[in-house]
Amino acid sequence: MTAASDLDAKAPADEPVAGPVAEPASSPSTAESAPPSFAVNIPGIADADLEPEPLDPAQIVSGAPEVTGKVLWESPDGRQIRGIWQITPGVVTDTEANELFVVVSGRATIEVEGGSVLEVGPGDACILREGDRTRWTVHETLRKAYHISL
Repeated sequence: MTAASDLDAKAPADEPVAGPVAEPASSPSTAESAPPSFAVNIPGIADADLEPEPLDPAQIVSGAPEVTGKVLWESPDGRQIRGIWQITPGVVTDTEANELFVVVSGRATIEVEGGSVLEVGPGDACILREGDRTRWTVHETLRKAYHISL
């Protein structure tokens, strides 16, 4: 997107824009005062070594799924967490936190109690809401990169 189109996007929808809209020289634009957007490449995410995260036996419905993970970042107040999580095939239940994740590898069906059935695989992004009660049927070892808000 060009600088001119960035500025055009700031005009109210009911006002036509004849040309680029300029910000007053004395006040920085919101885009200048906010941190920039960014992308992060995590080399080896697909084969990073993860640490065991034992499941509560009450969560296991069938099979012998094993969970591993690694926290990559945590906010100072502990309310934001980013990391990698993996589960081997089987069926488990969970109560979710607010989470956005992207599947790196594997496949699963996530049934949200009283709601959607989500089929997820490599490249799929998924949002789970805090309090969602879920049933995960993991067809192929699933690895995801996640962001959780507590």
